[in-house]
Amino acid sequence: MQDLINNLPKLAKEKHNENKTFFKKLSKKPPKQLDYTMQELHDEEFERTDCLDCANCCKTTGPLFTDKDILRISKYFRIKEQQFIEQYLQLDEDNDYVLQSVPCTFLGADNYCSIYDVRPKACREFPHTDRKKFQQISNLTLKNVAICPAAFNIVEAMKNRIKL
Repeated sequence: MQDLINNLPKLAKEKHNENKTFFKKLSKKPPKQLDYTMQELHDEEFERTDCLDCANCCKTTGPLFTDKDILRISKYFRIKEQQFIEQYLQLDEDNDYVLQSVPCTFLGADNYCSIYDVRPKACREFPHTDRKKFQQISNLTLKNVAICPAAFNIVEAMKNRIKL
């Protein structure tokens, strides 16, 4: 797994133009069953992939924290929202709350998340490959294939399954 993770940025870069062209065509004429197909590909990949073997998303990027995330996690820690913000978060250039540093503060050495049950929505939904109206998040997916081996595999399977 570690070899794949190490090579993922290079592999994603090699496939970038091909993926970009594919997603451009996909956005112009999405197949009728795209959401169903994506859910199927997502489920098939995650039967083979264990995120605990990887956790590259947690090691290399940080999620956005919504107001609901901040409230939920603050309650979990039994601290005030402002205290949680001051201790763990910062505002990014888009004025969104993000972690002060990566790897994620809540990631353990065993790749387990210490706040898994209350983790941010962005973490729960990552890599977003089973999202409805998938064709609308092509830019996000292009970034995620360089981070997540499962997302990379799903996009490769998608290109094989969906002929445009």
